[in-house]
Amino acid sequence: MDLRQLSYVLAVVDEGSFTAGAAAVGVSQPSLSQAVRALEVELGVELFDRGGGSVRLTAAGRALVDPARQALRDAATARAAVAAVVGVAAGRLDLVCLPSLAVQPVAGLIGRFRRAHPHVSVRLVEPEDTAAVVERVRSGTSELGFTELPAGADELVEIRLETHDYVALVPPGSPLAAGAGAVPLAELADQPLVTTPPGTSTRRLIDEALAAAGVAPTIAVETDHREAIAPLVVAGAGVSLLPRRLALASAAATGAVVRDVRPPIERSIGLLHRPGPLAPAAGAFLAVAVPGAAVPPSRPRARRRR
Repeated sequence: MDLRQLSYVLAVVDEGSFTAGAAAVGVSQPSLSQAVRALEVELGVELFDRGGGSVRLTAAGRALVDPARQALRDAATARAAVAAVVGVAAGRLDLVCLPSLAVQPVAGLIGRFRRAHPHVSVRLVEPEDTAAVVERVRSGTSELGFTELPAGADELVEIRLETHDYVALVPPGSPLAAGAGAVPLAELADQPLVTTPPGTSTRRLIDEALAAAGVAPTIAVETDHREAIAPLVVAGAGVSLLPRRLALASAAATGAVVRDVRPPIERSIGLLHRPGPLAPAAGAFLAVAVPGAAVPPSRPRARRRR
């Protein structure tokens, strides 16, 4: 068993087929298939069910996926640790965040990190819920994750970064736009709401806040495209509840009006990583995100023989 074979198995898993997996790792499909078959022979089990024109993991294949990801991550960490002797000079950093956090705070942190380490590339993925963020960090697919806290993952390290408060974004010229002070959430009962679909972290937070205030919302527009929410509000489709910084930026760009709400809607935002050594690039990013934080070493100390 070698790292190349493990990377081929994961490429098939991630891309959904042997052909797409081969393209992803830059080898021919027969070469990838032969390497996977050789690994199956070595292990004495089939990792994929190839029948019926589709490729599915067998029970043995599912058992291999997480250890394979860990092995590849550990190998990358080892290579990076050697490179760290002369600094974080190159490589790639895999991050994961909720879509609502991609602009604030993640974009700014990536910018600061890239200015300090211009030769490290960053890959950012944005699943819709906290559970998916936790799973990517837990499995090693992503080294650092940004989500709301608590994330419910006792096996991961949680570091609190900031608190986001939500405000109402309302159309200019509407009765709500003319008011002063904070808008009681109860007043939103009769307002059409523009929001993200069920299953997103923002929608869950809003639904819970409105339910606690005794409000049954009138959903006017659901959209996966968060950048479309402010234009929809300005066009008169309804009001929306957004993080303050995003709402203020949207208001400045579109002319929508921002109103505080009461009771306030808040959520704690933080960073997740696995306990133990981090790759140098991940450690450097953590130092940017949380200045003064205790960054895990890039490799564990060698144990003394007894």
